Amino acid sequence: MQITSLENAGNGGIRRGAAVLLEILRSEGVEYIFGNPGTTELPLMDALLEVPDVQYILGLQEASVVAMADGYAQAARKPGFLNLHTAGGLGHGMGNLLNASVSQTPLVVTAGQQDSRHTISDPLLFGDLVQIARPAVKWAQEVAHADQLPVLMRRAFHDSMAAPSGPVFLSLPMDVMEEMSSVDIGAPSTINRQAVAGGLDQLATALAAVRPGKLAIIAGDEVYWADAAAEVAATAECLGAPVFGSSWPSRVPFPTAHPLWCGNLPTQATAIAEKLADYDAIFALGGKSLITILYTEGPAVPPGCAVYQMSSDVKDLGRTFYTPLSVVGDIKASLSALLPQLHKATEGHQAVYAKNAETVATHRRLLRAEAVQEAKSRQNEAAGIPPRVAAWEAVRAIGPDVAIVDEAIATSSDVRLFLESAWSSQYSFLRGGALGWGMPAAVGASLGLARERVVSLVGDGAALYSPQALWTAAHEKLPVTFVVMNNREYNVLKNFMRQQKHYLSAKGGTFPAMDIVDPCIDYQAMARSMGVPSCQVTRAADIAPAIEASLASGGPSLVEIMITAG
Repeated sequence: MQITSLENAGNGGIRRGAAVLLEILRSEGVEYIFGNPGTTELPLMDALLEVPDVQYILGLQEASVVAMADGYAQAARKPGFLNLHTAGGLGHGMGNLLNASVSQTPLVVTAGQQDSRHTISDPLLFGDLVQIARPAVKWAQEVAHADQLPVLMRRAFHDSMAAPSGPVFLSLPMDVMEEMSSVDIGAPSTINRQAVAGGLDQLATALAAVRPGKLAIIAGDEVYWADAAAEVAATAECLGAPVFGSSWPSRVPFPTAHPLWCGNLPTQATAIAEKLADYDAIFALGGKSLITILYTEGPAVPPGCAVYQMSSDVKDLGRTFYTPLSVVGDIKASLSALLPQLHKATEGHQAVYAKNAETVATHRRLLRAEAVQEAKSRQNEAAGIPPRVAAWEAVRAIGPDVAIVDEAIATSSDVRLFLESAWSSQYSFLRGGALGWGMPAAVGASLGLARERVVSLVGDGAALYSPQALWTAAHEKLPVTFVVMNNREYNVLKNFMRQQKHYLSAKGGTFPAMDIVDPCIDYQAMARSMGVPSCQVTRAADIAPAIEASLASGGPSLVEIMITAG
């Protein structure tokens, strides 16, 4: 009689390597395996029949699979587990794996490999998976024996979460998955990573010494992973300081309804320096907060502006800019320890800080009110729906309590401008920059939020990279609303070209290979072909009703909004 994995989880019963792997996943609290199976994954698929509490989420292409796991990991704040198919499948997923690496998303990435006894004959589907994966992950290794699975899998889960967090990779040969083993999987280790930074007394003194009104706080993505929005808000309130988001964020980790929230920084160094020009110092929480895209002359931090940092990643401190003091530690735990010292260091000056906080809040309210008024005034333009109007109507319909996964570059800056939520986890964005992340990430985010409603904002160009996410949303009956902002062009590229005044394109207004026309894409037909209801919106007044109806439906749907180029 075959001994099942459920009867022998962790006690050394003889079972296949695939069953050992699933025992480990169960003990690590894994709910979902994101994957697209092939021949080398068949042992794992067969073993799943005995483990009904680990659900396989089928994606129809590996790029979608990786982004689904990414979206899940971000929403659930724990590692996502995925299983790809040999060299080809890993190759398909590399773009979104690079996105996950840049976003520092904790993923345990596995791929099936040919039977190791077979590799000497150069079989079909064989490739050096470790070498292929290595540029996009923290480390990569191939499992040689089933008995190695407990150590290597535990290591993978631990290291994916260790600072700086990110994907790790394990190659799983078929013979290892079929090998019989009596290995004891042990139990998951408990690792407390909430280390409190040293030097907090010096940091409190330094921050208190900055003139009121002359300190800016930057809330980076690490604030989200540390669940430290409340501590950042308390620090900002103590110092009367504005809070900016990263220039190219993975998350907006701060409540956008907070009066000290001042939006995200621009994406060019000169524009960032201009935004920070009035400040004597910045306090950057988390690393990689000043990412830039196109090169511009000069640094992002203006001369004379001191940089103070706090991060759990020691390698990011002082990496690009000189810092008089930066500290290593968990942001939530370290700010909690810093705050009493900060209150003491600023004692007697709180009225001045409070006055500055009110100035910041007033300025923010005015800017947002002006943007709302502009959006309202342009609702009936004959040329079509301007991106700002589409963003305003969409955000208004979505409201403050529904998660947003954004890959619509034409409207993203306006969407962030209009956000007004007390929920610091509402918004996520494509930090890696490689298109094809947003739609499947929204599917994963819904799963990570216990199948709650999610809105995917996606550009028409980006929607063509991994539309297979529509099928998975329909198959899993997930309440994901896909909103396609369709301008029928690569608008962001055209805008970049226009900024280069010496380019022939900028002078003549001709942009090769940047229009998605002749023929135009029928996004509604594409959605319906994968079981997702859809509609098209051509009037601004119809945007909110269409999105609201989709959210109320309880299932997946697609809303295509026809927007103008600018």
